[in-house]
Amino acid sequence: MPQADIGLIGLAVMGENLVLNMANHGHTVAVFNRTVSKVDDFLAGRAKDRSIVGARSLQELVAALKKPRRIMMMVKAGAAVDELIGQLIPLLEPGDILIDGGNSYFPDTERRVKEAESKGFLYIGTGVSGGEEGALKGPSIMPGGSAAAWPPVKAIFQDIAAKVENAPCCDWVGPGGAGHFVKMVHNGIEYGDMQLIGEAYALLKGALGMTPPELHDVFAAWNKTELDSYLIEITSQIFTKKDSETGNYLVDMILDAAGQKGTGKWTSQIALDLGVPLTLITEAVFARSMSALKEQRVAASQELKGPRSKFGGDRAKFAEDIRQALYASKICSYAQGFAMMQAADAEHKWDLKPGQIALLWRGGCIIRAQFLNRIKEAYDRKPALANLLLDKYFKKAVARSQSSWRRVIREAVKLGIPVPTFSAALAYYDSYRSAQLPANLLQAQRDFFGAHTFERIDKPRGQFMHAEWISS
Repeated sequence: MPQADIGLIGLAVMGENLVLNMANHGHTVAVFNRTVSKVDDFLAGRAKDRSIVGARSLQELVAALKKPRRIMMMVKAGAAVDELIGQLIPLLEPGDILIDGGNSYFPDTERRVKEAESKGFLYIGTGVSGGEEGALKGPSIMPGGSAAAWPPVKAIFQDIAAKVENAPCCDWVGPGGAGHFVKMVHNGIEYGDMQLIGEAYALLKGALGMTPPELHDVFAAWNKTELDSYLIEITSQIFTKKDSETGNYLVDMILDAAGQKGTGKWTSQIALDLGVPLTLITEAVFARSMSALKEQRVAASQELKGPRSKFGGDRAKFAEDIRQALYASKICSYAQGFAMMQAADAEHKWDLKPGQIALLWRGGCIIRAQFLNRIKEAYDRKPALANLLLDKYFKKAVARSQSSWRRVIREAVKLGIPVPTFSAALAYYDSYRSAQLPANLLQAQRDFFGAHTFERIDKPRGQFMHAEWISS
């Protein structure tokens, strides 16, 4: 007799924690893993005496599920998802629902939704953010795909999602690959946030010589300001951890070579396809790539010379300048990310709701922050807002921070401390507020060597012409 409300395939830590979260909220879950011994270990360990049913084959999993069958796949993005879908489809009936909870590339999800629907099945591609802890205690969930699939899974997803002011950080995002697209942008913004915090740390340590205890105090204080967020909070905690082997602070013992799994790169690639200036997030991706060149950087440090200046100003004032620069840069990062979502929405007709997306990110996810309430308010004031920088709150916030922001970048340049995302954010702001950019010269160059044509300032937009640049 079928008894499980939902099935889940893939018992890595994220999968296990989601299953436990579902069971904790009263849902019976059937589980399967390709390595079947993991099912047995899970049932004998963390899942013991829970409303969790083990399956030792896909057939057993399907047989254990109530109709319409809901199966969530927590497997590696890419070919593994397609392979699993191919194995499941012959076992299912029209109306059954497949859910991809991994970090799939949204064009793949677009394709899978169409393929599943053409065979009578329903498909959801959902972003799940919050890491291992979020999966267990309440993640941010961003589902999209077959609209008819949402009512049968809504209660389960909203039960297990993080709650902020009693509202679940989970709601329907849109059709096709919308859910995975929004998760991709979330991850891109996460890249930007982390790099911005890293640059603030580099300035506090490199310019002001702050020790880990001092850094802890600074970030803990910042977390009580507009910067209140999960990433600032954990950053403050990182500076308190001692290394058991050396007795040094652990952060100082960690090699400065950052890893990445590709979602930041995807965000930048798609931004290029859309023609959206996602400069800060792209610089954050490149910063990780630069960090990976550890051996080259060490060698280059012996050959390439920079300034020998030391900071000679007011330490407390400069620390506050860094905080202000961090906030202004963060505003620009989110402005770019939300502008990208609007551009993608225009192309794919998903009907994304930026204000609602901001609410989904208030809890559970890695970029959760009080700041997101301000974004929701901005879109409440003007649903068709072209750019967050034009909202009255953010406009005033950047204006207040601008002098500090420029001082920080100026000082970083003087000291030779790289701040690529701080700089990219300011360049974006200065470009966006410029009525005139040097692209007129660029168009003249393009027309000169390639007859690419140009528009004129004294003619209506859309009229293109070519000049004979070389006199005969």
